[in-house]
Amino acid sequence: MSILLAIFYFFYFSVIGVYIIFLPKVLSMAGYTPSDIGIIFAAAPLVRFLVPFAFIKGLKINAKIFNASLLIMCLSALSFYFSLDNFYKLLLSNISLGIGLSIVLPYIELISLNYLGKERYGKIRLFGSVGFILVALVLVKFLSSPSVALIYLLVLVLITALFGFVIAKKADTLLEKQSEHTNDINLLADWKLWLGLTLMQVSFGSFYNFFTIYTTDHGVSLDVTIYLWSFGVVVEIFMLYFQGALLRKNLLLILQVTTFITAARWFLVFAFPDVTALLFLSQALHALSFALFHSAAISYLFYLYKHKSLAQQLFSGITYGFGAFMGALIAGYVYELYPSYLFLSSMVIALGATWFLVLWGKRDIS
Repeated sequence: MSILLAIFYFFYFSVIGVYIIFLPKVLSMAGYTPSDIGIIFAAAPLVRFLVPFAFIKGLKINAKIFNASLLIMCLSALSFYFSLDNFYKLLLSNISLGIGLSIVLPYIELISLNYLGKERYGKIRLFGSVGFILVALVLVKFLSSPSVALIYLLVLVLITALFGFVIAKKADTLLEKQSEHTNDINLLADWKLWLGLTLMQVSFGSFYNFFTIYTTDHGVSLDVTIYLWSFGVVVEIFMLYFQGALLRKNLLLILQVTTFITAARWFLVFAFPDVTALLFLSQALHALSFALFHSAAISYLFYLYKHKSLAQQLFSGITYGFGAFMGALIAGYVYELYPSYLFLSSMVIALGATWFLVLWGKRDIS
């Protein structure tokens, strides 16, 4: 199972690499405005946010639903190729992709945590980061037209779906058992925790959707920008491999510290958008603001709630779904109206995440 999970992560995050690094630039090349790009890329996260609530109401995940989500991913990737010239077709493609993503990754994460444990999780998850960096380094050399990126997207999605199907088949019994738990997650009672986690992802909206455009607009070449992305993933891999000992510590404290460091990271990008050395320094912090934060967050929720599958799906839906939706939307309009303040807005949002996680940590103090 470990090998299958490693291969899945490799190809899944290769898909994410194409989606995050290259598609915004492809749409910009095709003539879409920053606000158009923000709206298009906000659609999939919004759907990822909405889908988990169907499971709160009683819908149960099983092999049939999981495999259907893999099929939706494949059809969505195919539809991108035929939608580049039409805003609404692109929007629909992103919406359907969001439906597939909202089910696939959270349950792969659940399977990983059950089979591997939080200490070994990072050593398998790092293969996703390897896939991300390799597709970035390869595709930048062949991105002669928008269609090239879309072909890469389709092929990588098909391979991801194949391995997802095999993993789900082997772990079907596990998924069925997890779906039997009653819901012990109260979002209203735990709102400080969930708001803190969500704001962290909102702050990433500028980075995921506009970092490539932002740096190249400030005179940084596309090649150097790809090296920046790649360097961030290299330090991410390093953290994923060695984070096991840290994850045996206070997970909530890790979340509080990493959100604060993320605010410092966005300040560097805001203040020095054309200073390559400081941009590399900001990317070095990706080890903490993404790798360690993500692992600590899913591990914290895994042990906090009994309904572990729903906890992972809500984390994906609310933070990477709604949080990414708001982040993309806010970033699109900020960059169109006040482009120089894009990452300053991200810094303020990340500080808000720190604040609410600190308040959550003080909830038992009266």
